[in-house]
Amino acid sequence: MIDIHHHLIYGVDDGPPDLETSLLMARMAIDDGIEHVVCTPHHSDAYPFQAELIAERFAQLQHRLDGQIKLSLACDFHLTVENILDAELNFPRYSIDGKAYLMIEFPFIAIPSAVNRALERLQTVGYKLIVTHPERYQAVLQRPSLVAEWLSAGCLIQVTASSFFGRFGKPAEALAHELLDRDWIHFLATDAHNLSGRAPHLKQTFDYVAQRSGLATARRLCISNPRAAIDGAAWPAQPQPIGLCEGKPLQFNLNKFATKTSASAPNTRSKAPLSPAEQDKPSFWRHLFPRRS
Repeated sequence: MIDIHHHLIYGVDDGPPDLETSLLMARMAIDDGIEHVVCTPHHSDAYPFQAELIAERFAQLQHRLDGQIKLSLACDFHLTVENILDAELNFPRYSIDGKAYLMIEFPFIAIPSAVNRALERLQTVGYKLIVTHPERYQAVLQRPSLVAEWLSAGCLIQVTASSFFGRFGKPAEALAHELLDRDWIHFLATDAHNLSGRAPHLKQTFDYVAQRSGLATARRLCISNPRAAIDGAAWPAQPQPIGLCEGKPLQFNLNKFATKTSASAPNTRSKAPLSPAEQDKPSFWRHLFPRRS
């Protein structure tokens, strides 16, 4: 399996604090059947992307792991004014191995309609956008039609593996299942941050998806689609997203899956509180996209 969202590099964000923890996370991923990890340090107001330090520690991890697992470098790219302008001017900076696939993270609480213009700007310069964990955004849970808007705009969707087992609460779990059943997911990833509550476990979700939706689906979401993103390849053929063209609203039952799947899941917790860095700034989009007279 390939894990395209993983905070493996130590001391650069809210992931592992030291080298030893990074190495233990990598070995845990190996034991879980993950053969390739995309390291995705945050690039946000709270955790600026420290390119030189990240490159140094990325090389250190590659040396210490000595080919036991493949590593790629990307970024958990937060949509801030400075980030968007920087990415526009320095394409394909921040994308997976510099091959155009860019993982983007929205503000958790409020996602204004002007965000679509930011996505267009990034796509215009050549980025292929991957929306990370939409099932976890409060704004999406309140307005699920946002996912359809992103898909229709050509974005790809990555869901966190542990969302299927209640790690981020019942609403996220229910929406993850609805997206899976409609073929609205392109990647499953761990979004691993540590060894316990946010550990690099993907195999349990692979097996669950294989049982629920078929082995071909599990392989597409955990192997072939991630491989295309890492290689910077043309996007492979995908199943038709169910209900997207017809405008069928997403509908998900908060109590349908939580009891059955959460009971057997390791490290299941309720949704973690949001950090200050994850809160939306009311004036943000006005600065980036001033109103036209």
